[in-house]
Amino acid sequence: MRSAGVITDYALFGAAAQMRYTEPVATLDADVLVAVPAPDRLGESIRVGAWPVQFLPVHSPLTREAMEQADTADFEGIPFQVVRAGHLAVIALSVGRPKDFARILALLESGSVSREEIRRLAEGHGLREAWNRFEARFLND
Repeated sequence: MRSAGVITDYALFGAAAQMRYTEPVATLDADVLVAVPAPDRLGESIRVGAWPVQFLPVHSPLTREAMEQADTADFEGIPFQVVRAGHLAVIALSVGRPKDFARILALLESGSVSREEIRRLAEGHGLREAWNRFEARFLND
């Protein structure tokens, strides 16, 4: 897709990306953040091998930064971009559903991200109050 000019950049995120950092989790599809030169050229989802893949255009400074700072991972010799754990946590914080809070807790428990890293990223993206509420609800005794 990149060589065809449909997308200019991408990074795996969501539950499929979370599995790089935590125990496996149930998911029905793979979510991919994409930068697109022409949004009308991109369908919402397609099947890639056995996986349904949902393409979500970057829609905020947070998702753009997450895509641009993604790490390169490897699956059976094929390199691909995957969002870092800290950005996964802060994107989940910004969405705020119960499964997103569970993702943050799993990432913290795995040791792949620290509370300080989440706090720093959250503050940098206007989510300081959301992080404070999350900490008070789930992390402070």
